Amino acid sequence: MPPKILIVDDDPLMHRLYQHHLERAGFQFLSATSGRQALEVAAQELPQLIFMDVMMEEMTGLVALRELKKMTAMKDVPIIVITAIVGALAATKKEAETAGAAGFLTTPLSPSKLIAEIQRFIPSADGASPPAQTGM
Repeated sequence: MPPKILIVDDDPLMHRLYQHHLERAGFQFLSATSGRQALEVAAQELPQLIFMDVMMEEMTGLVALRELKKMTAMKDVPIIVITAIVGALAATKKEAETAGAAGFLTTPLSPSKLIAEIQRFIPSADGASPPAQTGM
C-alpha cells in the first residue's frame, strides 16, 4: 500500500497540482480544503505525512496543526507547514515549530522538492522517483 499523503489547502489549483505529482510518484493522495476537514480526514484515513497550508478560512493551518497534535493517532505524524506569505515568515515559522510542525516550506514548491520532503519523512518512500518536470 503506498504511503498516504494528506494535502490541506483551500486552493483547488494546488490540490490538482499536488495530486498529479504525488500520484505520479506512487503515493496515495488525500485532500482537505480546510483545517476542520483536515481533522476529519486525518482521523479517518491516518496519513503518514501531512502538508498544511497556513492561511485558510474557518480554521488556520496552525490551529489545525495544534488540534492534530492533540489526537493520539496523529501525534507522531509529521506535519509540514507550507505558506506563500513571506512578510512574517520568521514569526510564522517559529509559531509552526512551537505548535509541533516537523518542517516548514514556502511556495511555490517544485515537484522535486515535494517528493524530497516526503522521502525525508517516510524512509520507505525512497523508491519513489521525483517527476522530471519542474515548476509547480
